[in-house]
Amino acid sequence: MSGINSAMLAGVTGLSANSAALASISDDIANVNTVGYKANDTQFSDLVTETAGSGYAAGGVQALSTQNVSVQGVLQSASSPTDLAISGQGFFVTSQNASSPATAGNTPLFTRAGAFTENSQGYLVNAAGLYLQGWTANASGSVTTDPSNLALLQPINLAQISSTPEPTTQATVDANLESSTAVSQAATDASNSAANAATITAYASISSPTAAQTTAYNTAVAQTAAAYSATSATTSMAAYTNSGGTTGTQPDFTMQIPVSNTEGGTQTVQVDFLKSSTANQWYAEVVAVPASSVTVGSGLQAGQIATGVVAFNDSGQLDTTNTTLPSSLTFGASGSSAPSSTGVNWASSLGIGAQTVGLNLSALSQDNATSAVTSIAANGTPTGSLSSVDVSSTGTVTAVFSNGVTRTIAQVAVGTFANPDGLTSVSGDAYQSSTASGAFTLNTAGTGGAGTISPSNLESSTVDLSAEFTNMITVQRAYSASSKIITTADSMLQDLIAIIR
Repeated sequence: MSGINSAMLAGVTGLSANSAALASISDDIANVNTVGYKANDTQFSDLVTETAGSGYAAGGVQALSTQNVSVQGVLQSASSPTDLAISGQGFFVTSQNASSPATAGNTPLFTRAGAFTENSQGYLVNAAGLYLQGWTANASGSVTTDPSNLALLQPINLAQISSTPEPTTQATVDANLESSTAVSQAATDASNSAANAATITAYASISSPTAAQTTAYNTAVAQTAAAYSATSATTSMAAYTNSGGTTGTQPDFTMQIPVSNTEGGTQTVQVDFLKSSTANQWYAEVVAVPASSVTVGSGLQAGQIATGVVAFNDSGQLDTTNTTLPSSLTFGASGSSAPSSTGVNWASSLGIGAQTVGLNLSALSQDNATSAVTSIAANGTPTGSLSSVDVSSTGTVTAVFSNGVTRTIAQVAVGTFANPDGLTSVSGDAYQSSTASGAFTLNTAGTGGAGTISPSNLESSTVDLSAEFTNMITVQRAYSASSKIITTADSMLQDLIAIIR
């Protein structure tokens, strides 16, 4: 009797064990496309029942399902730079809400599911809504890490960052001025200024001038009035720019330099050139466009920032000895006290700070080729908006802004365990630490046994669909066989009962 009963009970354990195995297989098949999912492995072990004497009692079987968490899934390319996969050991550290995992009630969860996207608040979350944690960078881009201090981790947020504007401090001009440019009448008249001034002075002392003297005087007056002069409100190149070409002297060549101000805006500074009748020399004026963007001293015309001469040697290279155009431009802050006679302030309406911009003309040349700008390189950056995010193999998260500025904002934390297969599985394709797994260690990717991060990649499920179907057939047959044990034992019991009758 005990043997038949034990056989029936063994059949029941077979049904239970194979039911558990089928449940494990079903989980695997259902999650064949789940990112970072780890397949289950069901193992069977026998149960032994001690019996007295020579009899035998069946013990049955039990099933134990475990997840092979340490098995690496295949990495598949993805389109988003925030789709992340870990190549090697380790897990992304996540939390269930937008706070540090050290916060009470916000248990840290570990996952390999790295399909992170930006939610409505700017946080990086995966498909299960888990918040990616990392060490945030300070203003200089430095990151402080700690292998065990969860309090240093924060959810990575992309909406709370912006590009800090940097004012321009240096502008370098690479351009050519055509050596064969014809000298304009205004420049020619300017070269005769001393002679014309002498003629006018001498004429004033003549009581009965001759016709020739009068003609010379009238010519000198006309040339003086038309001569280029950087200090003239009517013949300077600044006057030409300000009037739209109705007055002033037209430059032979102009170039514009963008200048980033202290608040991230952009002002335009223009350099005007007029060939002089003196060989290898050009008159130069630096003007603001529009002129209303600056307030200038009494020694400058509206919009003028600096004036001088740019000289070249006989090889067409800049002659710094004879060049008088200032090599730096100084701007006082908006609203500052009235500038000196040659001083310049930013206009009060702009509300921006003081700055000095170095003007490097060392690459300026004079050759017999068309006047043209090769390049103008000005440092400084205006305010920019976030345009993209890059994640490196070490987990460094870098924000790329529309103004070309890049900024390190965080370092993704990677958690490692002595026994990852001992982790406790929770919903959302995530795990919690347990006694079996050991305590976590927080690492940067690629260090301390942690794998590297592969951006624009996702780790596939480790489920082998063909193996699961094979196992399902095996389990189905084992289940049927176990049920046969029960029906057979039942039949034997009925035969025994029939004997008693």
